[in-house]
Parts: sequence; C-alpha cells; structure tokens
Amino acid sequence: MRHGKKINHLGRTDSHRKAMLSNMASSLILHKRITTTLAKAKALRTYIEPLITKSKNDTTHSRRTVFSYLKDKETTGLLFREIAEKVANRPGGYTRIIKLENRLGDNAEMAIIELVDYNTVYTKGGEAAVAKKSTRRRGSGSKGKAVTAAPAAKETAAFTEEAAPADPAENAASEENAEKGE
Repeated sequence: MRHGKKINHLGRTDSHRKAMLSNMASSLILHKRITTTLAKAKALRTYIEPLITKSKNDTTHSRRTVFSYLKDKETTGLLFREIAEKVANRPGGYTRIIKLENRLGDNAEMAIIELVDYNTVYTKGGEAAVAKKSTRRRGSGSKGKAVTAAPAAKETAAFTEEAAPADPAENAASEENAEKGE
C-alpha cells in the first residue's frame, strides 16, 4: 500500500525517473515551454520550482546544488543568469500547466508546461502589477466601503436628476418604480 507516499513514480525506476526529469527540466529552461503528458508536467513542476527558487540566491553552493539536479552546465548558467533575474520578485509559482486535447495514439492527457514570466500573451500588463508588493492580510474593510459608497450615491443622484421626465405623471410613475426596486 502507498499510504502517504505523494511522489508519482511515472512507471519508471528511480534512476530513469531522475534522468527523465533532469532532461525535461533542461528542455524547459532552454525552450521556456514544452509539451508533455499531464502526469509528467505535474511531476516536473515539483522538480523544477525548488531549483528556480534556489537560483535566486547566486552562490557557489546553490549553483552546485542545482547542477547536481540538472547535470548540464549551459542550462544551469542560463537558469542563474536569465531566469533568476526575471523571476526575482515572484514569490513562487514559476510554471504554468495548460491542458491540451488527449493524444491520438493512446488517449493520454497532454499538457503544455511553461515558465510564467516568458509568456507574452498573459504578461503584457502584468509586469507593472508584479512589481507592486501587496500584502496577504485581509484588512478591516471599513475604509474601502465608506470611500466607495459616497461617490456611488452622488452618481446615482445625478443620474436620476438627468433622467427625470418632464411630464409630472411620468415623474410619479418613475418614482413608484424606483421605490419598488425596478
């Protein structure tokens, strides 16, 4: 029984799985996006995200640690030079998995795994938003309600004055509709 064992073995031996994930991680770093099965993409995410986090701290020890996983000097250098610089302000979530249609041959679930900061479709306006540091606290909420309620009431009053009909009979009918909530 596999109670509490969270690692997906992907139907491979330990050495084969490590070599495969190392090669896939190197390909992802070089090409910024790869297409693979959904299970491999999820396994690769848990493999590469700690490496990207470690690459933010450019020390000899962290370079050696990452190299022991990737086993490719060029890929390790690219990770520490380009990718670490681009994800410096991001607190995690460096990869995105997008599901595709199933593969024709064996109906396997396919997915694209990509580095988030290198997709220009989703990050056109997002760079300014990423630079802003926000807190994760909820806050009291009383300041926001009081500030937004007053302008909304003024706009509603101005709208009803402009849209008021000239005929007194129509004016009375519109007031009755407003009271009913229509």
